[in-house]
Amino acid sequence: MDRQNLSGHALAEMPKTPRSPPNQIRVIEVLAYPAVQLLDVTGPLQVFATANDHVAQAGGMPPYVLRVIAKGGQSVTASAGLGITAGPLPRRGTALDTLLIAGGPGVDAAAADPELVKWIGERAGKARRVASVCTGAFLLAASGVLDGRRAATHWSCCAELARRFPKVRVEADPIFVRDGSVWTSAGVTAGIDLALAFVEEDLGRTIALAVARYLVVFLKRPGGQAQFSTALSLQAAEDKFGALHDWIAKHLADDISLPALARQAGMSERSFSRRYAEATGLTPVHAVERLRIEAARRLLSESRLPVKRISQRCGFGSEETMRRSFLRLLATTPQDYRSRFSA
Repeated sequence: MDRQNLSGHALAEMPKTPRSPPNQIRVIEVLAYPAVQLLDVTGPLQVFATANDHVAQAGGMPPYVLRVIAKGGQSVTASAGLGITAGPLPRRGTALDTLLIAGGPGVDAAAADPELVKWIGERAGKARRVASVCTGAFLLAASGVLDGRRAATHWSCCAELARRFPKVRVEADPIFVRDGSVWTSAGVTAGIDLALAFVEEDLGRTIALAVARYLVVFLKRPGGQAQFSTALSLQAAEDKFGALHDWIAKHLADDISLPALARQAGMSERSFSRRYAEATGLTPVHAVERLRIEAARRLLSESRLPVKRISQRCGFGSEETMRRSFLRLLATTPQDYRSRFSA
């Protein structure tokens, strides 16, 4: 999750019924297309529908009007093979609150449709809030909505999104990112996290907690989404420092101080620090820490080595040092990470 916007949430606990249920009606449009990812559509919809139920049970007016839309108003078949009934793309001037673009294997074909891409750009300008789930970010980027903004997508597609749309500042770690009125989320189930954040923003934490508890999910899940990916900022600098990154990966347990890195790169310390930061957006020290964490995550999920042994093999020196790095960058501990992602 984007730590700049939401932090400190714990596992949902049953709240009390709100005293003054919200009565503002918000129209949410979810764009679907052939071969859309089913959960990208249904996950957020269920969050909003559950919020409607909770508010109605408290005696209020359901706050959300939910609409699934598609070009031509046709029924589209999701990548899972299930048909989704969709209404037509709304006409210009039709009121809405939130436009949400789903992702899926069909996103490239959708992004190649100039009429649909143009409609997204125009419709986004009418919405109070615009969002994408997973690879739906490619459609938003094609429309120009993400130009100059921070954005997230599925961890396996971060590098491709950055390559295709260099004006987009892609972030690989957060579950979702908010940049002004534009929100983007990571892979698949992250759409649920995103929708819960919308409910919290619209209706308050109490109702968001109630929805999370009913759906048996975290209001804020621990850890970032990049548990199986390489840091995007380092991938973007492979042409300049790829050989150095390969060397670091083979010497994680050795001395990887700034002087050692500069020597390996054949530069002075000052020149290396400046050029490396320009290429990756990270200081060399922070980059090494990320590479060590990534190696540790792999060992935690794929091996049965003791945590102490992993911390030594990855160059942390001690369990406590590795634990502090995990908490700072992933908001979870090595032990919790292993319990969630170990095979």
